[in-house]
Amino acid sequence: MSAAPEKTANLTTAQMASQVLDQVMSAGATGDLIIDEGETLSLKARDGELEEYKVSSSRIFGLRVIKDGHIGTAYSEAVDADALGSMVGQALNNASFGKVEPHENILPNADHLQTDDELLCPQEQVSIEQKIEMALEIERALAAKDKVKNVPYNGVQDITSQRQIFSSAGLNALTRSRMCAAYAYALAEDGEKNAMQGASQVSRLFSDLKASTIIDKTHEKCIGLLDGKPVPSKHYDVIFDTECQVSAFGVFAMMFSGKAAKDGINPMRDKIGSVIADSRLTIYDHPLNIDGFGYHLFDAEGTATKKSELVVDGCLQTLIHNSATASHFDTKTTGHASRGPRSTLGVNLHQVEIAKGSEDLATLHSGEYLELTDLTGLHSGANAISGNFSFGASGYLCKDGERIQAVRGITVAGNFYEMLNKIAMIGNQQNWDEGRSALMPGIRFSDVAISG
Repeated sequence: MSAAPEKTANLTTAQMASQVLDQVMSAGATGDLIIDEGETLSLKARDGELEEYKVSSSRIFGLRVIKDGHIGTAYSEAVDADALGSMVGQALNNASFGKVEPHENILPNADHLQTDDELLCPQEQVSIEQKIEMALEIERALAAKDKVKNVPYNGVQDITSQRQIFSSAGLNALTRSRMCAAYAYALAEDGEKNAMQGASQVSRLFSDLKASTIIDKTHEKCIGLLDGKPVPSKHYDVIFDTECQVSAFGVFAMMFSGKAAKDGINPMRDKIGSVIADSRLTIYDHPLNIDGFGYHLFDAEGTATKKSELVVDGCLQTLIHNSATASHFDTKTTGHASRGPRSTLGVNLHQVEIAKGSEDLATLHSGEYLELTDLTGLHSGANAISGNFSFGASGYLCKDGERIQAVRGITVAGNFYEMLNKIAMIGNQQNWDEGRSALMPGIRFSDVAISG
């Protein structure tokens, strides 16, 4: 029988993790432990006053155990010895009722991994008063803009997060990150016409955020769409703006999932090595691009990440895997394991990048096309298995790079997987989305069905 766990009051996180995993191994099981911690400052303004000043912190332990091939999970937001012991007992009990998962194992990984705090979690001397003033300035300046009725949603945030992963095999992985963000959504009105649009910025340093950029961009988007109306129903060339394009690719990201393939719902399961898209399309997952907020040095199993070629010259190269899905398909993990403290093992892309094409902006924007800047019903209107979608949309009818008519009240529909073979042009400049989660060039799709 193992010794009673030591009181946790004076223990480091690593020592508490060691106690938890010692209890797991004493029960004849293996396991890994994810510990997520975070501190958030959230500010919101309304009518020129600070409406919300909220400081919060969290710490949650998430345990996965494997005993005789059975998987059990449990979590705890309390960190006293009794709570952590109860978490171990619950995970072991859940395992006893779980089905055997022959491919899921704790990896024999004793690596010590740690990200660079100076890069991912930089510190700076910024007062709380400066952050409050930015929140007030965004709301105040936007509310004073022409035709703006109010600014119902706005905020400034400073979020620091930390993840540690420990395993019974000796894994010890640590990453810290900081994200500062500012955003605003404004409602503009002109008679009976109205439009609500927003913009945001993220950075690892608060001092990099520019209130004026958010104010001007939000106002420009609102005013631009006030006079929007449907266009005639027909097939158009379509360019999604960066936000919409990232969102659309995100809806159909399951096409790369090894877990979805294992579950029999990935339409690309049997197409590795086959052409699935236009020959000019190359897609990577690039978790080590430090400029993005999808940066990951390691995945949820502690596997070191690397740049993965998903599609090269239109040909599907691989699916993404954790160790369990890789074992199922008799291949190697690609470092895409995902798991939160409260969830089971899955797979996820980290940071998608689409390679630049050859077309300059003038060529990409030549002739008539629709620029779509807003999509609604992204999940309810899409079937990731078939690829079919139908989204509400807004944007602009354009000609030779100039917006000639605001467009609202239309529907864009089609099949995403077929659209990948209807690419007319790919631009030679890449852009991050506002959340810096994906890096993509502009893509012009041909023959897209629009209903006005």
